[in-house]
Amino acid sequence: MKYLALIYADQAAWESFSPEEQAAAYEQYGTFADEARQAGVMVGGEELDSTSTATTVRVRGDETLVTDGPFVELKEALGGYFVFECDSLDEACAWAAKCPGAEHGTIEVRPVYDDEGGPS
Repeated sequence: MKYLALIYADQAAWESFSPEEQAAAYEQYGTFADEARQAGVMVGGEELDSTSTATTVRVRGDETLVTDGPFVELKEALGGYFVFECDSLDEACAWAAKCPGAEHGTIEVRPVYDDEGGPS
């Protein structure tokens, strides 16, 4: 079954890191991703660009509203994600707990649904 692990963190905290601290964080994420790949659990994942690059699209009636920036101001913003292939939610949560982002932010884990409307 596939699970999406959404990584939320304080973007201002990341931006306050020195280049050395950012490099160390990327190394931690790389180590985690390598471990998850070697275990056959990681199906995919990507880092997202800053929320300042976001574009929000809403349709209200016949009007399409396109706005620069995120939908709402958040302390913790979506910064990236991993897709895990696991046998259970418990296993997916165990992998999410190993993600470096869990130490300073929040990891939201959700089952991925397939085209037939059930868990993948």
